[in-house]
Amino acid sequence: MASTHPIVSTISASMRCRCPRCREGRLFNGFLTIDERCEACGLDYSFADPADGPAFFVMTGVSIIVIASWAIWAVMAQPPVWAQFAVVMPALIGGCLACLRPVKAWLVAEQFVHKAEEGRWASYGTHGQAPERYKPRGW
Repeated sequence: MASTHPIVSTISASMRCRCPRCREGRLFNGFLTIDERCEACGLDYSFADPADGPAFFVMTGVSIIVIASWAIWAVMAQPPVWAQFAVVMPALIGGCLACLRPVKAWLVAEQFVHKAEEGRWASYGTHGQAPERYKPRGW
């Protein structure tokens, strides 16, 4: 059965924090809590498990940008230490909080588009014995 929902860009869906299938229903129920299902198309969000990925990506990216900017500013202007803390700490915290929702929504949208699921071990027989189809030729 073909889907009646158009293929949407994961970036556009994530920037608006909307459903990855229909781009209409909201994705979050609160600041970072993923809702149970889409209110518009009924997509069950139980597949979505971005884990700690969004936090890692956001903290890494924002930290690199803010700390590089701070280092250049500190060398060029030589501001007092209190001014550096007054600028850098809010920039780090604000940057992380501003980027966390869209990045989490993007990872959920990518999981939906690529049908990501939990990894499974392949069974190759008992105690390491490979079935015939996995044995090299000439065995």
